[in-house]
Amino acid sequence: MDKMKVKENGKYEFISYGVEDTFALAKSIADKLNGGEVILLSGNLGAGKTTFTKGLAKSLGVEDVVTSPTFTFMKEYSGRVRLYHFDMYRAVDEDELYELGLNDYLYQGGVCVIEWNKFEGLENPIKIEITNLDDDKRKFEISGIDLM
Repeated sequence: MDKMKVKENGKYEFISYGVEDTFALAKSIADKLNGGEVILLSGNLGAGKTTFTKGLAKSLGVEDVVTSPTFTFMKEYSGRVRLYHFDMYRAVDEDELYELGLNDYLYQGGVCVIEWNKFEGLENPIKIEITNLDDDKRKFEISGIDLM
């Protein structure tokens, strides 16, 4: 991808100028996924975490409409691999997530996308930090996956 820059220590930086760019980045990541991966998304409210997840879902063959699971904590979608979309913004702590049984979905063969992560000690997550640069422009900093 011509908008991708390789940084030190296996990190990447991608500048998105809109939804199409964000979906293109999501596709390049989805093409590398086989199931069992955990993707941690971080960024301010409105940074584009759910937009990225929509692009990832589309690239994984999900046909359902993807929406933020803010009030349900997790939504499940069928595609080339199962997609579990978590939003932990309203979760108090990791104990609450275990009580809800959400940890049972981790590493079960699907792809877990987690916004506002509260789980500790996750194994080899793909980390994506999204920063708003202006109205439509976003910086994505990616680690934990080889995109080249």
